[in-house]
Amino acid sequence: MADEPLVLGIETSCDETGVGIVRGHTLLADAVASSVDEHARFGGVVPEVASRAHLEAMVPTIQRALKDAGVAASDLDGIAVTAGPGLAGALLVGVSAAKAYAYALGKPLYGVNHLASHICVDQLEHGPLPEPTMALLVSGGHSSLLLAPDITADVRPLGSTIDDAAGEAFDKIARVLNLGFPGGPVIDRIAREGDPDAIAFPRGLTGPRDAAYDFSFSGLKTAVARWIEAKRAAGEEVPIADVSASFQEAVVDVLTRKAVRACKDEGVEHLMIGGGVAANSRLRAMAERRCEDAGLTLRVPRPKLCTDNGAMVAALGAEMVARGRSASAWDLSADSSLPVTDPHVPAPTGHTHSHSHSHSHSHDHVHELSRKNLYA
Repeated sequence: MADEPLVLGIETSCDETGVGIVRGHTLLADAVASSVDEHARFGGVVPEVASRAHLEAMVPTIQRALKDAGVAASDLDGIAVTAGPGLAGALLVGVSAAKAYAYALGKPLYGVNHLASHICVDQLEHGPLPEPTMALLVSGGHSSLLLAPDITADVRPLGSTIDDAAGEAFDKIARVLNLGFPGGPVIDRIAREGDPDAIAFPRGLTGPRDAAYDFSFSGLKTAVARWIEAKRAAGEEVPIADVSASFQEAVVDVLTRKAVRACKDEGVEHLMIGGGVAANSRLRAMAERRCEDAGLTLRVPRPKLCTDNGAMVAALGAEMVARGRSASAWDLSADSSLPVTDPHVPAPTGHTHSHSHSHSHSHDHVHELSRKNLYA
Protein backbone atom coordinates (compact mmCIF):
# COMPACT_ATOMS: atom_id res chain seq x y z
CA MET A 1 0.00 0.00 0.00
CA ALA A 2 1.52 3.31 -1.12
CA ASP A 3 -0.01 5.21 1.85
CA GLU A 4 1.79 3.03 4.42
CA PRO A 5 4.88 4.61 6.01
CA LEU A 6 8.16 4.01 4.17
CA VAL A 7 10.96 3.88 6.75
CA LEU A 8 14.70 3.15 6.62
CA GLY A 9 16.16 1.46 9.71
CA ILE A 10 19.80 1.42 10.84
CA GLU A 11 21.11 -1.21 13.29
CA THR A 12 24.67 -1.05 14.68
CA SER A 13 24.35 -2.35 18.25
CA CYS A 14 27.02 -5.04 17.90
CA ASP A 15 29.02 -6.47 14.99
CA GLU A 16 26.48 -6.23 12.17
CA THR A 17 25.81 -3.11 10.12
CA GLY A 18 22.17 -3.62 9.18
CA VAL A 19 20.08 -1.35 6.96
CA GLY A 20 16.46 -2.26 6.25
CA ILE A 21 13.67 -0.55 4.34
CA VAL A 22 10.07 -1.31 5.20
CA ARG A 23 6.72 -0.07 3.88
CA GLY A 24 4.14 -0.71 6.60
CA HIS A 25 4.53 -4.45 7.29
CA THR A 26 6.27 -5.19 3.97
CA LEU A 27 10.03 -5.73 3.81
CA LEU A 28 11.56 -4.06 0.74
CA ALA A 29 15.28 -4.36 1.54
CA ASP A 30 17.47 -5.98 4.18
CA ALA A 31 21.15 -5.21 3.63
CA VAL A 32 23.71 -6.48 6.15
CA ALA A 33 27.48 -6.07 6.37
CA SER A 34 28.93 -8.29 9.09
CA SER A 35 32.29 -7.90 10.77
CA VAL A 36 32.03 -11.30 12.50
CA ASP A 37 35.10 -12.66 10.67
CA GLU A 38 37.21 -9.80 12.02
CA HIS A 39 36.24 -10.78 15.58
CA ALA A 40 36.62 -14.55 15.17
CA ARG A 41 40.36 -14.58 15.89
CA PHE A 42 39.70 -12.84 19.22
CA GLY A 43 37.00 -15.37 20.19
CA GLY A 44 34.42 -12.63 20.74
CA VAL A 45 33.31 -9.17 19.63
CA VAL A 46 35.90 -6.39 20.05
CA PRO A 47 34.01 -3.07 20.45
CA GLU A 48 36.63 -0.88 18.75
CA VAL A 49 36.88 -3.23 15.76
CA ALA A 50 33.07 -3.27 15.49
CA SER A 51 32.81 0.55 15.57
CA ARG A 52 35.42 0.98 12.82
CA ALA A 53 33.72 -1.67 10.68
CA HIS A 54 30.38 0.16 11.03
CA LEU A 55 32.00 3.42 9.91
CA GLU A 56 33.37 1.78 6.77
CA ALA A 57 30.20 -0.15 5.94
CA MET A 58 27.54 2.49 6.70
CA VAL A 59 27.23 4.49 3.46
CA PRO A 60 27.66 1.54 1.05
CA THR A 61 25.10 -0.52 3.02
CA ILE A 62 22.53 2.32 2.98
CA GLN A 63 23.07 2.79 -0.77
CA ARG A 64 22.64 -0.96 -1.34
CA ALA A 65 19.39 -1.02 0.67
CA LEU A 66 17.92 1.94 -1.28
CA LYS A 67 18.88 0.26 -4.56
CA ASP A 68 17.43 -3.12 -3.48
CA ALA A 69 14.17 -1.45 -2.41
CA GLY A 70 13.96 0.58 -5.62
CA VAL A 71 13.27 3.80 -3.71
CA ALA A 72 15.00 7.17 -3.45
CA ALA A 73 16.11 8.55 -0.09
CA SER A 74 13.73 11.47 -0.65
CA ASP A 75 10.77 9.03 -0.75
CA LEU A 76 11.29 8.00 2.89
CA ASP A 77 8.81 9.01 5.61
CA GLY A 78 11.33 8.60 8.40
CA ILE A 79 14.68 7.26 9.56
CA ALA A 80 14.79 4.83 12.50
CA VAL A 81 17.95 3.82 14.34
CA THR A 82 18.86 1.58 17.26
CA ALA A 83 19.59 4.00 20.13
CA GLY A 84 20.32 1.15 22.58
CA PRO A 85 21.00 -1.17 24.24
CA GLY A 86 24.32 -2.28 22.74
CA LEU A 87 27.99 -1.38 22.48
CA ALA A 88 28.28 2.39 23.05
CA GLY A 89 30.79 3.09 20.28
CA ALA A 90 28.97 0.91 17.76
CA LEU A 91 25.60 2.52 18.56
CA LEU A 92 27.12 5.96 18.18
CA VAL A 93 28.08 5.29 14.55
CA GLY A 94 24.49 4.35 13.69
CA VAL A 95 22.92 7.23 15.62
CA SER A 96 25.29 9.77 14.03
CA ALA A 97 24.58 8.42 10.53
CA ALA A 98 20.82 8.42 11.13
CA LYS A 99 20.92 12.04 12.33
CA ALA A 100 22.92 13.10 9.29
CA TYR A 101 20.51 11.43 6.83
CA ALA A 102 17.39 12.62 8.68
CA TYR A 103 18.67 16.20 8.84
CA ALA A 104 19.87 16.31 5.23
CA LEU A 105 16.59 14.83 3.95
CA GLY A 106 14.32 16.81 6.29
CA LYS A 107 12.78 13.60 7.66
CA PRO A 108 11.75 12.66 11.23
CA LEU A 109 14.26 10.68 13.27
CA TYR A 110 13.21 7.78 15.54
CA GLY A 111 15.67 6.38 18.09
CA VAL A 112 14.28 2.92 18.91
CA ASN A 113 15.01 0.08 21.32
CA HIS A 114 16.98 -2.92 20.05
CA LEU A 115 14.91 -5.46 22.01
CA ALA A 116 11.54 -4.00 21.01
CA SER A 117 12.78 -4.11 17.39
CA HIS A 118 13.49 -7.85 17.72
CA ILE A 119 9.83 -8.33 18.65
CA CYS A 120 8.44 -6.01 15.97
CA VAL A 121 10.32 -7.71 13.11
CA ASP A 122 7.82 -10.58 13.29
CA GLN A 123 5.23 -8.26 11.69
CA LEU A 124 7.22 -8.53 8.46
CA GLU A 125 6.74 -12.31 8.52
CA HIS A 126 3.35 -12.97 10.13
CA GLY A 127 1.45 -9.67 9.97
CA PRO A 128 0.39 -7.37 12.83
CA LEU A 129 1.45 -8.44 16.32
CA PRO A 130 -1.36 -9.61 18.58
CA GLU A 131 -1.81 -7.34 21.61
CA PRO A 132 -0.54 -8.28 24.07
CA THR A 133 2.36 -10.33 22.67
CA MET A 134 4.59 -12.52 24.84
CA ALA A 135 8.16 -12.49 23.53
CA LEU A 136 11.13 -14.67 24.40
CA LEU A 137 14.27 -12.90 23.18
CA VAL A 138 17.46 -14.95 23.16
CA SER A 139 20.78 -13.71 21.80
CA GLY A 140 24.45 -13.28 22.64
CA GLY A 141 23.63 -10.38 24.95
CA HIS A 142 20.08 -11.04 26.10
CA SER A 143 17.77 -13.73 27.42
CA SER A 144 14.52 -11.95 28.22
CA LEU A 145 10.83 -12.68 28.66
CA LEU A 146 8.82 -9.60 27.69
CA LEU A 147 5.11 -8.82 27.67
CA ALA A 148 4.22 -6.22 25.01
CA PRO A 149 0.67 -4.82 25.20
CA ASP A 150 1.79 -2.09 22.71
CA ILE A 151 5.14 -2.53 20.97
CA THR A 152 5.52 1.25 20.45
CA ALA A 153 4.75 2.36 24.00
CA ASP A 154 4.32 -0.45 26.53
CA VAL A 155 6.86 -3.28 26.88
CA ARG A 156 7.13 -4.97 30.29
CA PRO A 157 10.06 -7.15 31.39
CA LEU A 158 8.91 -10.32 33.19
CA GLY A 159 12.29 -12.03 33.42
CA SER A 160 15.87 -11.78 32.22
CA THR A 161 19.25 -13.44 32.56
CA ILE A 162 21.02 -12.89 35.88
CA ASP A 163 24.42 -13.88 34.44
CA ASP A 164 25.36 -15.28 31.01
CA ALA A 165 22.88 -14.87 28.17
CA ALA A 166 22.04 -18.04 26.23
CA GLY A 167 24.10 -17.03 23.19
CA GLU A 168 27.07 -16.23 25.42
CA ALA A 169 26.90 -19.73 26.92
CA PHE A 170 26.91 -21.24 23.41
CA ASP A 171 30.03 -19.21 22.52
CA LYS A 172 31.85 -20.21 25.70
CA ILE A 173 31.13 -23.93 25.36
CA ALA A 174 32.14 -23.81 21.69
CA ARG A 175 35.44 -22.28 22.81
CA VAL A 176 36.01 -25.10 25.38
CA LEU A 177 35.31 -27.63 22.59
CA ASN A 178 37.60 -25.73 20.16
CA LEU A 179 34.75 -25.22 17.70
CA GLY A 180 35.44 -21.56 16.89
CA PHE A 181 33.30 -18.39 17.08
CA PRO A 182 30.37 -17.76 16.97
CA GLY A 183 29.37 -20.93 18.82
CA GLY A 184 25.60 -21.11 18.27
CA PRO A 185 25.42 -22.26 14.64
CA VAL A 186 28.23 -24.82 14.94
CA ILE A 187 26.85 -26.40 18.15
CA ASP A 188 23.39 -26.54 16.55
CA ARG A 189 24.86 -28.38 13.55
CA ILE A 190 27.03 -30.85 15.53
CA ALA A 191 24.24 -31.53 18.08
CA ARG A 192 22.12 -33.14 15.34
CA GLU A 193 24.57 -36.07 15.36
CA GLY A 194 24.49 -36.40 19.17
CA ASP A 195 22.18 -37.74 21.88
CA PRO A 196 20.47 -34.95 23.88
CA ASP A 197 19.93 -37.36 26.78
CA ALA A 198 23.52 -38.64 26.89
CA ILE A 199 24.64 -36.36 29.75
CA ALA A 200 22.37 -34.95 32.47
CA PHE A 201 23.49 -31.31 32.60
CA PRO A 202 21.79 -29.00 35.16
CA ARG A 203 18.78 -26.79 34.40
CA GLY A 204 19.42 -23.40 36.02
CA LEU A 205 16.79 -21.57 38.11
CA THR A 206 14.14 -24.26 37.79
CA GLY A 207 13.68 -25.07 41.49
CA PRO A 208 10.42 -24.30 43.34
CA ARG A 209 11.99 -21.29 45.09
CA ASP A 210 13.72 -19.84 42.03
CA ALA A 211 12.46 -16.77 40.16
CA ALA A 212 9.79 -18.05 37.78
CA TYR A 213 10.92 -16.16 34.67
CA ASP A 214 14.60 -15.36 35.23
CA PHE A 215 17.39 -17.27 33.49
CA SER A 216 20.85 -18.40 34.55
CA PHE A 217 23.29 -20.25 32.30
CA SER A 218 26.51 -19.69 34.25
CA GLY A 219 26.17 -22.86 36.34
CA LEU A 220 25.36 -24.93 33.26
CA LYS A 221 28.38 -23.52 31.43
CA THR A 222 30.65 -24.40 34.38
CA ALA A 223 29.18 -27.91 34.67
CA VAL A 224 29.76 -28.61 30.96
CA ALA A 225 33.32 -27.21 31.06
CA ARG A 226 34.17 -29.35 34.13
CA TRP A 227 32.70 -32.46 32.53
CA ILE A 228 34.88 -31.90 29.44
CA GLU A 229 37.98 -31.21 31.59
CA ALA A 230 37.43 -34.41 33.59
CA LYS A 231 37.26 -36.46 30.37
CA ARG A 232 40.44 -34.87 29.03
CA ALA A 233 42.24 -35.32 32.37
CA ALA A 234 41.40 -39.02 32.30
CA GLY A 235 42.82 -39.24 28.77
CA GLU A 236 39.41 -40.09 27.33
CA GLU A 237 38.00 -38.77 24.08
CA VAL A 238 35.34 -36.07 24.48
CA PRO A 239 32.13 -37.06 22.63
CA ILE A 240 31.65 -33.62 21.03
CA ALA A 241 28.28 -34.41 19.41
CA ASP A 242 26.77 -35.77 22.65
CA VAL A 243 28.14 -32.86 24.72
CA SER A 244 26.77 -30.36 22.18
CA ALA A 245 23.36 -32.04 22.07
CA SER A 246 23.07 -32.42 25.87
CA PHE A 247 24.21 -28.84 26.53
CA GLN A 248 21.86 -27.43 23.88
CA GLU A 249 18.98 -29.49 25.30
CA ALA A 250 19.56 -28.03 28.78
CA VAL A 251 19.45 -24.45 27.43
CA VAL A 252 16.42 -24.98 25.18
CA ASP A 253 14.48 -26.92 27.83
CA VAL A 254 14.71 -24.02 30.31
CA LEU A 255 13.96 -21.30 27.73
CA THR A 256 10.84 -22.96 26.35
CA ARG A 257 9.55 -24.18 29.72
CA LYS A 258 9.66 -20.68 31.23
CA ALA A 259 8.21 -19.00 28.15
CA VAL A 260 5.20 -21.34 28.00
CA ARG A 261 4.63 -20.89 31.75
CA ALA A 262 4.66 -17.09 31.32
CA CYS A 263 2.03 -17.29 28.56
CA LYS A 264 -0.23 -19.43 30.75
CA ASP A 265 0.25 -17.22 33.82
CA GLU A 266 -0.48 -14.02 31.88
CA GLY A 267 -3.34 -15.47 29.83
CA VAL A 268 -1.58 -14.75 26.53
CA GLU A 269 -2.26 -17.07 23.59
CA HIS A 270 0.74 -16.22 21.40
CA LEU A 271 4.46 -16.72 21.95
CA MET A 272 6.94 -14.88 19.74
CA ILE A 273 10.61 -15.94 19.80
CA GLY A 274 13.31 -13.60 18.49
CA GLY A 275 17.02 -12.79 18.74
CA GLY A 276 19.99 -14.63 17.25
CA VAL A 277 19.50 -17.87 19.22
CA ALA A 278 15.94 -18.11 17.81
CA ALA A 279 17.67 -19.38 14.66
CA ASN A 280 18.57 -22.54 16.65
CA SER A 281 16.76 -25.54 15.12
CA ARG A 282 16.29 -27.38 18.43
CA LEU A 283 14.82 -24.30 20.13
CA ARG A 284 12.32 -23.93 17.29
CA ALA A 285 11.34 -27.61 17.37
CA MET A 286 10.88 -27.78 21.15
CA ALA A 287 8.99 -24.47 21.28
CA GLU A 288 6.68 -25.71 18.55
CA ARG A 289 5.92 -28.92 20.41
CA ARG A 290 5.40 -27.27 23.80
CA CYS A 291 3.23 -24.48 22.37
CA GLU A 292 1.10 -27.03 20.56
CA ASP A 293 0.66 -29.03 23.78
CA ALA A 294 -0.31 -25.84 25.65
CA GLY A 295 -2.68 -24.59 22.93
CA LEU A 296 -0.49 -21.60 22.11
CA THR A 297 0.29 -20.08 18.71
CA LEU A 298 4.04 -19.82 18.08
CA ARG A 299 5.48 -17.02 15.94
CA VAL A 300 9.15 -17.21 14.97
CA PRO A 301 10.56 -15.12 12.13
CA ARG A 302 12.82 -16.79 9.57
CA PRO A 303 16.43 -17.17 10.81
CA LYS A 304 17.77 -14.17 8.82
CA LEU A 305 15.31 -11.88 10.62
CA CYS A 306 16.16 -13.32 14.05
CA THR A 307 19.79 -12.18 14.03
CA ASP A 308 20.55 -8.43 14.24
CA ASN A 309 19.36 -6.62 11.11
CA GLY A 310 18.14 -3.24 9.90
CA ALA A 311 14.73 -4.62 8.87
CA MET A 312 13.68 -4.99 12.52
CA VAL A 313 14.57 -1.35 13.24
CA ALA A 314 12.70 -0.19 10.15
CA ALA A 315 9.68 -2.33 11.18
CA LEU A 316 9.49 -0.64 14.58
CA GLY A 317 10.09 2.78 13.00
CA ALA A 318 7.22 2.20 10.56
CA GLU A 319 4.96 1.25 13.46
CA MET A 320 5.99 4.46 15.30
CA VAL A 321 5.06 6.54 12.24
CA ALA A 322 1.79 4.62 11.69
CA ARG A 323 0.72 5.16 15.32
CA GLY A 324 1.73 8.83 15.35
CA ARG A 325 4.44 8.46 18.00
CA SER A 326 6.58 11.55 18.44
CA ALA A 327 9.95 11.68 16.72
CA SER A 328 13.25 11.92 18.58
CA ALA A 329 15.11 15.18 19.13
CA TRP A 330 18.28 16.19 17.31
CA ASP A 331 20.29 15.64 20.47
CA LEU A 332 19.30 11.93 20.52
CA SER A 333 22.14 10.05 22.13
CA ALA A 334 23.25 6.42 22.07
CA ASP A 335 22.33 4.70 25.34
CA SER A 336 24.19 1.42 25.83
CA SER A 337 21.80 0.39 28.62
CA LEU A 338 18.50 1.75 27.24
CA PRO A 339 15.79 -0.09 29.23
CA VAL A 340 13.34 -2.24 27.30
CA THR A 341 10.53 -0.27 28.98
CA ASP A 342 11.48 2.54 26.54
CA PRO A 343 10.56 1.18 23.08
CA HIS A 344 11.70 4.50 21.64
CA VAL A 345 13.26 7.79 22.71
CA PRO A 346 10.76 10.60 22.04
CA ALA A 347 11.71 14.27 22.06
CA PRO A 348 10.97 16.06 25.34
CA THR A 349 7.57 17.80 25.40
CA GLY A 350 7.66 21.16 23.65
CA HIS A 351 10.82 20.22 21.72
CA THR A 352 10.91 20.82 17.96
CA HIS A 353 10.96 17.43 16.22
CA SER A 354 13.30 16.26 13.54
CA HIS A 355 10.91 16.53 10.62
CA SER A 356 10.80 20.33 10.64
CA HIS A 357 13.78 22.02 9.09
CA SER A 358 13.04 25.02 11.30
CA HIS A 359 15.48 27.91 11.50
CA SER A 360 15.85 27.32 15.23
CA HIS A 361 18.00 24.32 14.29
CA SER A 362 20.83 26.04 12.49
CA HIS A 363 23.43 23.88 10.78
CA ASP A 364 25.90 25.13 13.38
CA HIS A 365 23.71 23.67 16.13
CA VAL A 366 23.58 20.26 14.44
CA HIS A 367 27.33 20.31 13.83
CA GLU A 368 27.83 21.14 17.49
CA LEU A 369 25.64 18.19 18.50
CA SER A 370 27.51 15.89 16.13
CA ARG A 371 30.80 17.00 17.62
CA LYS A 372 29.50 16.43 21.16
CA ASN A 373 28.25 12.94 20.33
CA LEU A 374 31.25 11.89 18.28
CA TYR A 375 33.69 12.85 20.99
CA ALA A 376 31.55 12.10 24.04
